[in-house]
Amino acid sequence: MTDEDRQLLDANRPDPASAVARIADEFRAGFALVDRIDRPAVTIFGSARVGETHPAYVAARTVGRTFAEAGWAIVTGGGPGVMEAANRGARDGGGLSVGLNIELAHEQFSNPYLDLSYVFEHFYVRKVCFVKPARGIVVFDGGFGTLDELFEVLTLVQTGKMDPIPVVLVGSAFWGGALDWIRERLCEGGLVTRSEVDRILVTDDLEAAVATVLAAYASSSSAARA
Repeated sequence: MTDEDRQLLDANRPDPASAVARIADEFRAGFALVDRIDRPAVTIFGSARVGETHPAYVAARTVGRTFAEAGWAIVTGGGPGVMEAANRGARDGGGLSVGLNIELAHEQFSNPYLDLSYVFEHFYVRKVCFVKPARGIVVFDGGFGTLDELFEVLTLVQTGKMDPIPVVLVGSAFWGGALDWIRERLCEGGLVTRSEVDRILVTDDLEAAVATVLAAYASSSSAARA
């Protein structure tokens, strides 16, 4: 959390207007960047803390390249790890590589594979800009930040605040237990519906991960033209 965030949330500060104005300016700048994306886009989430020999890095680079070769833009958090891998794959495939970074005290720096980039101050503005252009979400191994981004998308779809888009989790060994817990605890307890969980695809097949997003986009485009 930035000092500005702390000040904004401080109930004893009587006038948050200047902070709100800066947040509005950041929304405008973020939306202006997103508007420069001239093709369908997939947003890829994952840890900043994996190196280039990690299976998630290797897989994200492959997925980024495959989307790029299909004519898609790749949007990430713009930092190292999985984000770097996906942006690097976008470069490998001759595609558009977009990074939506954020100011942090450590570990978050811009990777060298970005065509369009912006550095945010506020997580909530950044997350809106992640989902605004996305026609699909692909998620690799990650920690609290990745989980936050994933569940933000699932909540927006569940509540009808955004249209349903494919959500693909790559790596059954990593994600399978989490989905089992959701089905056993949340579905069985009536806290989420089975149909809401069934929107999530867990796969180890990188071609299937990409194909799922491409097919959903093609289907929605055909329906819009009908």
